Amino acid sequence: MTPLQISAPLAVEEITGRSPLAQLLHALNQPLTGLQCSMEVALAGSRTPEQYRQGLRDGLALTERMRALVEAIREVADGLDEDENEIPNEMTDLAAILRETVNDLKPVAESKAIRMEIEFDSSLILVVRAGRQKLGGIAFRLLDSVLSLAAEGNAVKVSAVKIEASAAQSGDWLRIRWEVTEEARQPSSRPELGLLVAQAGFDCCGAEWQRMWDGKQETLSIRLPGISRKNS
Repeated sequence: MTPLQISAPLAVEEITGRSPLAQLLHALNQPLTGLQCSMEVALAGSRTPEQYRQGLRDGLALTERMRALVEAIREVADGLDEDENEIPNEMTDLAAILRETVNDLKPVAESKAIRMEIEFDSSLILVVRAGRQKLGGIAFRLLDSVLSLAAEGNAVKVSAVKIEASAAQSGDWLRIRWEVTEEARQPSSRPELGLLVAQAGFDCCGAEWQRMWDGKQETLSIRLPGISRKNS
């Protein structure tokens, strides 16, 4: 298998330096400010009935954006709380979880004529310190969001390898690649919010998240905590 090249030249790398929760709270400020401005304009002077209707339509659109953001914020906040049913220090095979999730999402992929391809190093067992139910939910959120962003008729490629290089790159990496349409790349769209929720979940597991793109090609790289083990 070709080693995962994290340092491959990509046009742009998304680096926010903020946690998913902080990003969501920041994103909430924009539609909230927009709604306030819309209401202030409506009260500033007389307007035609059509202008009032347009103002209401705009307000509803902003409210829907805020609702989606609040739902994502609540999901992230809930994930930060310790699940009382989760077994402490439980170790779960991420590779098995991802294969099951891909199988569960096959009908969704087929409806968009998208091929989901999994390529794992057969000698590597990806183990994450998280409960199986929790990790399954994170994996589903991740791949479901990627499928929503992926362009029809293309492929979503999921791979994982161990890299032994510099300290910044060495470790076990999960990589997901897909091609996205410009229309799908909206900061507050539900699949984009879904990726933030998934990122928060992986953060709780001690993973590191990198998202890059080169034109329409998206690459999501997740460095897993250093607790994976090789098959004996």
